[in-house]
Amino acid sequence: MRGGASSDLGRGGARRDADGGSMTGGGKRRPRAAEPAGEQCDKNGDVKKRRSGQAEARDALQQEAETCYQLRLPEDFYQFWKFCEELDPEKPADALVSSVGLTLVGPYDILAGKHKKAKSTDVNFSLHWRFFYDPPEFQTILVGDSKTQYHMGYFRDVPDELPVWVGANEARKSCLISQVGDNVFAAVKLFLSKKLKEVTDKKKNAVLKDIDEKLTRTAKELGYSLEQKTMKMKQRDKKVVTKTFHGAGLVVPVDKNDVGYRELPETNANLKKICKAIVDAPTDDERLKAFAPIQEMLTYVQFANDECDYGMGYELGMDLFCYGSHYFHKTVAQLLPLAYSLLKRNLFAEVIEAHLADRRQEGLDRLAP
Repeated sequence: MRGGASSDLGRGGARRDADGGSMTGGGKRRPRAAEPAGEQCDKNGDVKKRRSGQAEARDALQQEAETCYQLRLPEDFYQFWKFCEELDPEKPADALVSSVGLTLVGPYDILAGKHKKAKSTDVNFSLHWRFFYDPPEFQTILVGDSKTQYHMGYFRDVPDELPVWVGANEARKSCLISQVGDNVFAAVKLFLSKKLKEVTDKKKNAVLKDIDEKLTRTAKELGYSLEQKTMKMKQRDKKVVTKTFHGAGLVVPVDKNDVGYRELPETNANLKKICKAIVDAPTDDERLKAFAPIQEMLTYVQFANDECDYGMGYELGMDLFCYGSHYFHKTVAQLLPLAYSLLKRNLFAEVIEAHLADRRQEGLDRLAP
């Protein structure tokens, strides 16, 4: 099942209530039997009611975040929000802006209640903070330097599974996605480590060190690895059938007879040359001629799909999407939605279709007033 319905189980079962106690499945504690009357008891009762109300409101927002995106969010997503709430109870989404230079966005905007203030009631959340080169597998959760369009996000191979890791991309520079940890604490820790080496101002450095220590302590208490590359990530790397232009790799099921993926007839370097010839063609006639090798590959993809090697069309479609030119949008629209539906990743098919229809480099905050 996709979406918010499975969110309680999808976040590791036990969740913490407003009192900090562990609760299985997110249920509320039974109220204790009434104690002898007195002012203190009334006060306690009010506090409990208020806390219970806060917990319910928080649970409702968590459910809403997963429903809006039709994606389950991992436990570290919520724990990191809690960490930022402790840093800045008023504006957790901005808790790291002045010090670290990161803003919590995307599904965090729903936890912050930002979606309730949006002008448009018809927001497609799959496009909210979707950068130019973000494939459907990528879901932005943090943004940094707007000049390079640095952003971090969860990377999923399959829409109804939890993310495999957190990735980072600078959309102004390229389509490359780098792996920065298997949870958001590890990703921000890596970002902080680099920042600490760059910052020379003593005061700023002290602030960063303080956040770094708090983050490290919280992550360790919660049992999150702070390694950039965990064993789980290395195991996923072994399942990758091809790196593609974005470098994050594609995972498709391949059976014992090697059915599921076949290689493209061109290397990545050659495919980039073919793409460049198409984009740089001086006339439409020249462009049409330059498209010939792609047309030939489309025929191979049809054969591959007929023989259940769905990974081939997936790879070609992803490479052309990553090249970034609008000249390839029509071909990408032929390849990727079909590949995703054949792989039973229908949500990703919807995302790529929506993105191709409204692929932009600016105005990525779809909730902006």
